[in-house]
Amino acid sequence: MQRFYYLIPGFLSVCLFTSSVFAASTDSLIGKKIENFSLKDFRGKTVQLNDQQDKKLMVIAFLGTECPLAKLYGGRLQKLSDEFSEQGVAFYAVMSNQQDSLTEIAAYARKHDIQFPVLKDAGNHVADQIGAVRTPEVFLLDQERKIRYHGRVDDQYGVGYIRDEPNREDLKVAITELLAQKPVSVASTKPVGCFIGRIREPDPNSTITYSNQISRLFQKHCVECHRKGEIAPFELTEYQEVAGWAETIAEVVRDQRMPPWHADPAHGKFANDRSLTKAEKELIYQWVENGAPEGDPKDLPAPKTFVTGWKLPQKPDAVFYMDDKPFTVPAQAGKRGVKYQYFTVDPGFKEDKWITGAEALPGNRAVVHHILVFARPPQGKRVRVFGEGDQFLVGYVPGSREVMMHPGMAKKIPAGSKLVFQMHYTPIGTEQQDRSKLGLVFTEESKVTHQVVTAQVINEDFVRRRFKIAANDDNFKIEATSPPNDRKGLLLSYMPHMHVRGKSFRYELRKTPDKPGEILIDVPAFDFNWQTAYGIEKPIPIEIGDYIHCVAHYNNSDSNPSNPNPNEAVPWGDQTWHEMMIGYFNVAIPIEEAQEENQFKTVAFRLVRRRDKNANGKLEQTEVPLTELPLFFKADQNKDAVVTVDELATMIEKTRGKKKE
Repeated sequence: MQRFYYLIPGFLSVCLFTSSVFAASTDSLIGKKIENFSLKDFRGKTVQLNDQQDKKLMVIAFLGTECPLAKLYGGRLQKLSDEFSEQGVAFYAVMSNQQDSLTEIAAYARKHDIQFPVLKDAGNHVADQIGAVRTPEVFLLDQERKIRYHGRVDDQYGVGYIRDEPNREDLKVAITELLAQKPVSVASTKPVGCFIGRIREPDPNSTITYSNQISRLFQKHCVECHRKGEIAPFELTEYQEVAGWAETIAEVVRDQRMPPWHADPAHGKFANDRSLTKAEKELIYQWVENGAPEGDPKDLPAPKTFVTGWKLPQKPDAVFYMDDKPFTVPAQAGKRGVKYQYFTVDPGFKEDKWITGAEALPGNRAVVHHILVFARPPQGKRVRVFGEGDQFLVGYVPGSREVMMHPGMAKKIPAGSKLVFQMHYTPIGTEQQDRSKLGLVFTEESKVTHQVVTAQVINEDFVRRRFKIAANDDNFKIEATSPPNDRKGLLLSYMPHMHVRGKSFRYELRKTPDKPGEILIDVPAFDFNWQTAYGIEKPIPIEIGDYIHCVAHYNNSDSNPSNPNPNEAVPWGDQTWHEMMIGYFNVAIPIEEAQEENQFKTVAFRLVRRRDKNANGKLEQTEVPLTELPLFFKADQNKDAVVTVDELATMIEKTRGKKKE
């Protein structure tokens, strides 16, 4: 089975779905005769279906300028046209969305170098005649202009994922079979795409209008992403645009794909909760049912203001690019994907920097799946909490937002640190370039009361590949517990991380490592497309000796449509077809307790973590292999048959001197 890679984080999951309003069976369209129609192309030239009356076959492709899948298939349809035009096959593209302007259609045709006619179907009359419902959707007509194939172009792209190559090129196969005077082996497939934005007749008596309730609702929940230059594939700032997407909006809200929010409301309250209330959902459904009326534009709220190019509430104090030149992303991923790329940047910090805000910004959203930015401090400049504390700064992943700290809280980048960008790219069929960047907002040390540290919960045995996620298991469980907390602090946020087999993720606050505790957050339906950082509405106090416990489940069966291969056991690994289980969380430590550890304690912590079976942050004699017992007895200074991190660090310092980690 071909490898899958996730495509354009969040784009497809916004727009692609199985339509419940597609009343006509796809099979019922086969054999339907299409009457001649006359449309104008984006240059104003009139084009008729009968202009190609001498052609053996005709492909009519319904496309849209902003639908993510339609963007991916524009160039592919042109390649098919190039391949079959001399064999008597003609192609037409029909744009039926009311929200697609002639200017946008022209730009689409130029971008994808489409040479066959690209037509504006004003009033969606041709879409109505043929029975088209979404974009992209193709119809293959014979010389009598009867539909012989209907559905998708191929099966390479789906809801939120992409194969290296299609398993079946449905349209190409159908063309080849008809040219060979054979029956079409598969005459109908289910097209997957965005609803065509049809012209609708609004109810003039509707009390729910865009100008009044709906524009305000979208400002609150949607416009942050659905605006010019942001991740969403279309804007929700103007009525004409919104009206064209009305049915799509209602469908994805009903299916709980939009707005993207996956936390169970039974556990925890979150400052960045995007979810809609039942009343808000009903407003949307009723508005669409009433024909998406505009209302009086005088009722519109004042537009929200944003920092141009950033989601941060203010312009960054400093911006750092991942490299001096762009990275070239190949057109195809290949069998093993595009390896993670790492770029190291010297910001030139001669003094400690305190960060209250950070945002990682992709240079090319089409191919950047995620960005993780770390500060690599000089040795002896790391602060840990719960035994962990890598210098993670900020990430860009599907569903993420910028990071702004609570007043008085900041992350520290020690003087002399380097910035490390981890880049994950997903090719889209054409060679692309990316030059992503990081924006930082600084504050003065005198204003900082708490240092924020990012910790993580991981299963060491999984990381070290001592086991794999079993093949054909739809509910494989992995658990992990943090070392005990060693100082008081405040729990600020969570960010669970898994890959495409991820099913659910739960955090608990425990008083002992082996007994269930308070559920902090439960994500019952993890979505790799939307890896949200869940910011706690009111920071949670944590005490010395507390543990964070995480439970993750994975669906490695064929019931998971995103699964690359259910017959394969899956190890830990960076690439998307591997898996991970990381429970990131942010903790604020009072500034007076945020001591930096030396290099020997860093080494000691790692050694203890590898052997600490009961997750109590110490080594007991039974946890140590026989070959390592001499070192254990040497480190056990008080001879209590327990070795602490501090005891081990002291022994390492004495025996290794100033040897670097």
